[in-house]
Amino acid sequence: MARTTSNILIAAPANEIMTVIADFSSYPSWATGVQVADILGIDEQGRAEKVQFVLDATPIRDQYTLAYRWEGDRNVSWWLDEPGKMLKLMDGTYVLEETGSDLTRVTYNLAVDVSIPLLGMLKRKAEKVIIDTALKGLKSWVESDKPGA
Repeated sequence: MARTTSNILIAAPANEIMTVIADFSSYPSWATGVQVADILGIDEQGRAEKVQFVLDATPIRDQYTLAYRWEGDRNVSWWLDEPGKMLKLMDGTYVLEETGSDLTRVTYNLAVDVSIPLLGMLKRKAEKVIIDTALKGLKSWVESDKPGA
């Protein structure tokens, strides 16, 4: 399975960024296309282990459930637990690496497959748009005064 990867530097420590990533109720405010993100299950550390999403990101409109695995404030990975009508596969990770000077490199890896036929290069382009939009939204939200509000 081919994966698309991109990264961004965010002016915040890893734990603050991971707090925003784990705050699914805020996703409609910064994650373009996410209409609803409902936590269905919590792990022993108190973080979401299953989240149901309603997505409206043209051309994809879907409802699906992702399962999550958290590794402290450095890594979170997810995969499609219950596919939607359009999404057949979604595997991703955020990897956070503090670089010093109050900066953290956030790397986003993603693989997506949909039920409609798309050429491989169009799938990669769609993944790149998803990743870049998510990273820019995350950076903007973390670096604003809104986290935790």
